[in-house]
Amino acid sequence: MKTDSPVAIVKQRAEQLFSGVSGSHNWEHTVRVCRLCEHLGAVEGADIDVLLAAAYLHDIGREIQDKLNGAVCHAEKGAELAASVLDGLPFSETQKRNIIHCIKSHRFRGECVPETIEAKVLFDADKLDAIGAIGVARAYLFAGEIGARLHNPDIDIEKTAPYSKEDTGYREYRVKLCNIRERMITEEGKQMADGRHRFMDNFFKQFLLEHEGMR
Repeated sequence: MKTDSPVAIVKQRAEQLFSGVSGSHNWEHTVRVCRLCEHLGAVEGADIDVLLAAAYLHDIGREIQDKLNGAVCHAEKGAELAASVLDGLPFSETQKRNIIHCIKSHRFRGECVPETIEAKVLFDADKLDAIGAIGVARAYLFAGEIGARLHNPDIDIEKTAPYSKEDTGYREYRVKLCNIRERMITEEGKQMADGRHRFMDNFFKQFLLEHEGMR
């Protein structure tokens, strides 16, 4: 990537916006998502400039969401912030609209549906980084960031609140991570999700047994 290319400039501008973002959604997560986008995008025939620009920017609204304990959607906020980052860069207007759409539609719990191939690839790449070994690690990293306990078998997970002490790694698995494989969009993403899902599923089965002292 040329250092003066529009994508490189987006990368530089985006990284500067991650200084206060927590570890579970920090710049390292963005870099991993970009790597996945490069792989999936090549297979799916995506516009790689649009895809990478969107990937670098997809979580720039995350710090605001976390500071407000989820009261703001980071995908919608990120789409708003991205317009100023893209201002003056030599993307076409169609490309800019697509980049903003990718950001706005990447969230698992969001209401905006990915419509372009670039948006579908970014959605899948972001979800792949939420499952498997990386996903398990990130779930517990996030739980630690908000002061959640390890596990509470005596509570109904469906009645627990996010950003609370009951927002455990296992809760994240039950309410979100176990459902990700079925939400994948691209064929390559679906295949990659299968292996990650199996690992994650086996991990949490073992986790529950060990928590009860049964293994």
